[in-house]
Amino acid sequence: MASIFLISTNTNVEPYPVYPIGMSVIAGSLENAGHKVIQYDMLATGNSLEHLRSALAEAAPDYAGISIRNVDNVDSFTSHTNKYIHKAKLVVDVLKETGIPVIAGGAGFSLLPEEILTYIGADYGIVGEGERKMTHLIARLEQGIPVQQIYGKEEGIPGNEIPVPRWEPELLRYYLNQSGVINVQTKRGCEHRCAYCTYPFLEGHRMRVRPVHEVVDEIEMLVSFGADNIFFTDSVLNDRGGHYLQLAEEIIRREVKISWCGFFQPGPIEHDELAMLKRSGLQAMEVGTDATSDTTLRELHKSFDFNTVMEFNKKCVAQRIPCAHFVIFGGPGETMDTVHEGIKNINSLQNCVVFPFSGIRLHAGTPLFTRAVKEGLIPPDQSLLEPFYYFSPALDREEMNAALIQGFKKRRDRLFPPDEGQQRINIMKKFGFRGILWDQLIKFDDQPADSADKTTTDSTYAG
Repeated sequence: MASIFLISTNTNVEPYPVYPIGMSVIAGSLENAGHKVIQYDMLATGNSLEHLRSALAEAAPDYAGISIRNVDNVDSFTSHTNKYIHKAKLVVDVLKETGIPVIAGGAGFSLLPEEILTYIGADYGIVGEGERKMTHLIARLEQGIPVQQIYGKEEGIPGNEIPVPRWEPELLRYYLNQSGVINVQTKRGCEHRCAYCTYPFLEGHRMRVRPVHEVVDEIEMLVSFGADNIFFTDSVLNDRGGHYLQLAEEIIRREVKISWCGFFQPGPIEHDELAMLKRSGLQAMEVGTDATSDTTLRELHKSFDFNTVMEFNKKCVAQRIPCAHFVIFGGPGETMDTVHEGIKNINSLQNCVVFPFSGIRLHAGTPLFTRAVKEGLIPPDQSLLEPFYYFSPALDREEMNAALIQGFKKRRDRLFPPDEGQQRINIMKKFGFRGILWDQLIKFDDQPADSADKTTTDSTYAG
């Protein structure tokens, strides 16, 4: 059996540090196949290449695998200075000093496998879900059997066969100390068909759910390590089949005491369902509203209109559940008329936080990329290693950004540009706040005044 050195290259801490469960899932599969696995996290070890060299010398592995979570930060204001892929190349340069084969994978890698493999200089690459492909690749390499350089997509692993991450206690302690939030996946795949989204490419359109008892077993194990704040990382938690409601019921039945958050899509939901979610520990929702008018929602292939968004938000407010709406301006169908309509719509949402973004990061294979080519905005062979953003040809980008800044400037709960929102969150971190943090910006109308210390803190970051 082989010794394999796995590395998470992600060092981004915005909005907070995220446990590398992708690496840990691969580790579990490799160990189940009999291999010895070392999990190494660049962030938890201080992002030191010298420390990495020392760890590699001590471990003397047979193979190395690197996980690339993101290519950039998908913010058109700052992404050209936040090229995470460059940091991954530095890691591969160190690995190549050892002469062992280097295997790249992860969500970011899977979006641009050929380009990234060439750029960073790894020997092999794995696209999409890597548990089976990684063990298969290692087996063939051990046997001296010729292998392809890039392992492509395969039919998704059934939900009841999705491996549980091989949680590393030292890494758990690090992330619990740094953010207090640990991420858990309850399903894979996405049943929606948004024009810009890469989730269906990475995980497929077919929803594959994990058994709820298995998910709650995992949560209970994490609680035993001191975790009390869980983020469910599913592409959309509130699936049409109601798996998320079954999960909440199981958490309540077992009396697991946690706070949790996840990604939701606006849609029909009943007050009693929200109440049950809250009893299970629902602390807040991050909502994929995505666009701000019926015109732009339709052009992004969303399955709801803005009235649905307003009704969804209203029901959450009635249950005192904080919501953060993530929206994009400048997408297909956007004009200055829809921009002003969108600002008005967004500002009409009560007791919630909104994270507006400007432009949509393009990825090959998405309907939006095809549209951009047809509109003459980008050539079909354009490299996307450097970020390229879609902006509707019917508007002026600078005029739109100026209108957004003006429209949201008096709202502490409308965080634009995105970097401004991160600055506010960083201030909250300095004051000792832990968790998702943005929920601290929401004050419900019937909420009693907070303590003097909290009031002081709010006034500090409200500016």
